[in-house]
Amino acid sequence: MRMRINHGALEVQNGFTHYPQEREQRRIFPGEAERPSRIILLDGSGAITLDVISWLSMQNIPLIQLDYRGQVVAAIGANCLGADPELLQLQVTTAQHPKRSMAVATWLIRQKLIASRQTLLRLAADGDIKAKALERLDADIVRLSRPWTGPRKPLMGVEGKCAQLYFNAWRGIPIAWKGTGKKPIPETWYKIGTRGTGENRRNRFAWHPVQAMTNYGYAVLESQIRIETARIGLDQATGFLHETMADRPALILDLLEPLRPVVDGIILRFVQGQTFAPADFTLSSEGVCRLHPQLARRVVAEIGQITGIAPMLAGLLRQLGYKPPVARQHRSKAWLAQRALSEKQLFSG
Repeated sequence: MRMRINHGALEVQNGFTHYPQEREQRRIFPGEAERPSRIILLDGSGAITLDVISWLSMQNIPLIQLDYRGQVVAAIGANCLGADPELLQLQVTTAQHPKRSMAVATWLIRQKLIASRQTLLRLAADGDIKAKALERLDADIVRLSRPWTGPRKPLMGVEGKCAQLYFNAWRGIPIAWKGTGKKPIPETWYKIGTRGTGENRRNRFAWHPVQAMTNYGYAVLESQIRIETARIGLDQATGFLHETMADRPALILDLLEPLRPVVDGIILRFVQGQTFAPADFTLSSEGVCRLHPQLARRVVAEIGQITGIAPMLAGLLRQLGYKPPVARQHRSKAWLAQRALSEKQLFSG
């Protein structure tokens, strides 16, 4: 892939993902009404010139790079509203105050349970497992509407139990395939399974196609949250739910949690509406499942339609008790309204 500035316009030349394939190229002019809200680079090789970074900054178009595992490598650009010392001080003091920090953590978990319930209601097949998951979610949503007086570990246990029941409701949803006579696939790929497998229960490396797609979805969501928190001047390292550690974006991880079920819903709809081929995925010798670049582009495009980040950030500011200075109130409201809408995107890979 290649990106350069040619006579004031940005030229984006996609890389090749299969053979035969024609070279795709897009030219974007400054101020163009149809310019993308962000550019996402999917795992590949190529080059960008230094003036591209300056051009993207002037046009307020972030550049995001994801690797083959669907993890964020870099997020560059996006003009900020400017750090507000009052907001930063409020965020830090809230995180350091046990009772106030726990209140924000409880709010984050409750928002995740609400979103999980909505995803199950729309997509998962009816049955005893779904009913049991919804019953538990309903009870804990009510439970967390009151102040949490216990320690943090049991609160995380509430989320963990609900997550287990939530993902169990996915199990058994069929996945449509074609061409498996010529190229067989693992038997477990014919339906959605659990989120972990074998001795390694971690979700960092995908072992199943749906898991590989959700990992890409979470990475796109993470990149968008990074950009939007930078816009309003929040400290990405100071969190409330996840422990603040060196080189760990605790706030980004916090805000990911309530929006993961939204990504899950998008991926589930996508999976149920597609017929896949074995060539859409590759399986490494270690059992790691990866997406073909063309499929990865489609998945990332689907996740690009996600909304909810702006309302989630607005809710966090309310939890912190933050009110923007008068000079910035109008701009902040306009930003929240703009970011709550679905955005057009350009994908290169």
